[in-house]
Amino acid sequence: MALALSLALVLPAAGQGAAGGGYVKLPGGSFRSALDYEDVAGNVRVAPFALMKQPVTNAQFLAFVKSNPQWRRDRAPTVMAEPRYLSHWAGPTELGADAAPAQPVVQVSWFAASAYCEAQGARLPTWNEWEYAAAADETRRDARKDPVWRERILAWYSRPSNTALPRAGLQTPNAYGVQDLHGLVWEWTDDFSSLLVDADNRNQGDPDNARFCGAGALSMDDRDNYAVLMRVAMLSSLNAADTTANLGFRCARTLP
Repeated sequence: MALALSLALVLPAAGQGAAGGGYVKLPGGSFRSALDYEDVAGNVRVAPFALMKQPVTNAQFLAFVKSNPQWRRDRAPTVMAEPRYLSHWAGPTELGADAAPAQPVVQVSWFAASAYCEAQGARLPTWNEWEYAAAADETRRDARKDPVWRERILAWYSRPSNTALPRAGLQTPNAYGVQDLHGLVWEWTDDFSSLLVDADNRNQGDPDNARFCGAGALSMDDRDNYAVLMRVAMLSSLNAADTTANLGFRCARTLP
């Protein structure tokens, strides 16, 4: 799927949008992804970057929509936002009972999320950046080998998705100071369309997995990391105009 549609015609100059959430700096470094890229041997390299401490909320996105009315649900082009876009809001510029201001915004397309971040002089994080940040628990920068931590994440993901979302920022910050990376909403990444993975883990190691070809082709390297597999399968099933009731986003910034 091509994401070459230009956003330049629908974005204000950087910094003119609604104020974004606070950012924390992550140091980056050599990182072993749970995904085995065909075109990358060994660890991936994550450059230092800044990431929003919390996902974007309804209140923040409402301020963006008011400043950028082309992203109202009644005006957004259908090629960039399907009919469910912001459908839980009471109106095009009104949140209502089903969208509390402090809850993470959902029912947003990749195009809308990318436009919001660009309006803040930012961007959506890459998958490697998101995975790097999400590998940390409250005290360790990489807790992925801890079975207790993994079970906690899986318990979060096993909760019913038809219940009201908690407000953002309730979770204890991880070792980098980032909150809500697990157990609140799924999150868009800038390169989501390159996440091509076989959802059936029994096929891992099968020579036929070469059918997933190209620069972003990958397969699960860590077969026990089902939370990552679920997230990748979710993102890889979407188109850029799609929205869901449990998919939100946060922004990132490249550091000098």
